[in-house]
Amino acid sequence: MLAAVEQTRLKVSKNTEAKRKSQLGQFLTPARTAQFMASLFTSKGSLECRLLDAGAGIGSLSSAFLERCIDGELRFKTIEVTAFELDSLIHKELNDSLSSYKNRLPVFYEILGDDFIEQAVNIIQFDFGNGFTHAILNPPYKKIGSNSRYRLLLRQAGIETVNLYSAFVALALAMMKPSGQIVAIIPRSFCNGPYYRPFRDFVFQHAAIRHIHLFDSRSKAFKDDDVLQENIILLIERDGRQDDVTVTTSTDDSFADLETHTHPFNRIVFPDDSERFIHVPTSPELNAIELSTVISYSLEDIGIKVSTGPVVDFRLKEHLREMPEPGTVPLLYPAHFAGQNIEWPKPGIKKSNAIQRNVETEKWLYPLGFYCVVRRFSSKEEKRRIVAGVVQPNTFGDVEMLGLENHLNVYHENKHGLPEALARGLAMYLNTTAVDENFRRSSGHTQVNATDLKMMKYPSREALIDLGEWARRYGEPTQNMIDEQLDKLIA
Repeated sequence: MLAAVEQTRLKVSKNTEAKRKSQLGQFLTPARTAQFMASLFTSKGSLECRLLDAGAGIGSLSSAFLERCIDGELRFKTIEVTAFELDSLIHKELNDSLSSYKNRLPVFYEILGDDFIEQAVNIIQFDFGNGFTHAILNPPYKKIGSNSRYRLLLRQAGIETVNLYSAFVALALAMMKPSGQIVAIIPRSFCNGPYYRPFRDFVFQHAAIRHIHLFDSRSKAFKDDDVLQENIILLIERDGRQDDVTVTTSTDDSFADLETHTHPFNRIVFPDDSERFIHVPTSPELNAIELSTVISYSLEDIGIKVSTGPVVDFRLKEHLREMPEPGTVPLLYPAHFAGQNIEWPKPGIKKSNAIQRNVETEKWLYPLGFYCVVRRFSSKEEKRRIVAGVVQPNTFGDVEMLGLENHLNVYHENKHGLPEALARGLAMYLNTTAVDENFRRSSGHTQVNATDLKMMKYPSREALIDLGEWARRYGEPTQNMIDEQLDKLIA
């Protein structure tokens, strides 16, 4: 039966306009992913099952769950399925999927076309039930405006979050019975960053994380819909006692190369991390950064800061110039950096190379100096997330100020340059394989935010300066040479 549901999914997905998918945040779950998600539920000998499928689509996830019941892997005396689906155009397909199980299981179902957030908040507020024993979710992915109706509704239920997917998970969690299990496939972006901190706190307050599955490829979980957001599959248990966490990985949704490891929770959420970032270790071995007591300093300890590049080009469009001219200063984008070298000006990059220096732009400019910069975005399947370079003032001739564009993160001392050796040492450290691996464990999105860099641990200022002096002597060291220097530092 699941094969028939999969054929329906492919047909519906192909015939649904991309604009409508985007409006609804609707990306239907492939059969193999649905089967894997359903396999994560553990049987606890419950006599009755009340299954929530919010954002049910055509019923792929509920069908996968019911297939496990048919196979006898999950046993219940009765099964009630509550399927929320806002898109009435696919209610027929959803009904066809669920009705096909009625002759083989003691299953009852209802399909609700109501707004899930609105209905769930009402249920929670009026205490109609913490009634669900299971939830299987592929929630919509769409940002929630800070003053939107959804944000206000969620606050009534004690939930503060910024995206529909995290809202769905939080609401489902609030409606679960004790020991109720939720399996959800969601973007990995909630694992770190300040915007999802209230959501992380909500999950930790009400549930235990049991299982995390990570796809090695960003683009394979929903490849039919060209979704490039990195997704993880999460199993959480309402009011559970937090124990070790099972982490599985696979390249794609074939799960052909599935690897399984178990980790103590203190490798998932570090005990001293006030932001409670969620790391996803992909091997049982500790990373070099985790092992080292030498790498234990904050940026405040080192005496420097990191900020997003202050020049937002579209807001200062009238002041931008394709090439430098009298009255302008250099404007630097990620495209100007290649390894430890800067190419400026750089014709033909479809970006400006200069910005006028005047009353309107002055406050967005930094004094000429050495700065360590990190690109905020990496491309879809790029090998590295963290790519650091050094602003070298002798590149620009006789200028006093620089423009650093918003797609760069900038390390500085109170908006002034760094000592050359410190800037170079920071870039060397950030470009080590160990730092990149460690960052990937907590960050699933392509973006590297200044907040992420603030949360990292660093060697001491003195050690970074020594590393920078070494880098200056070697000019353009290889990746192996950079990694060897880090090994020496932490040995």
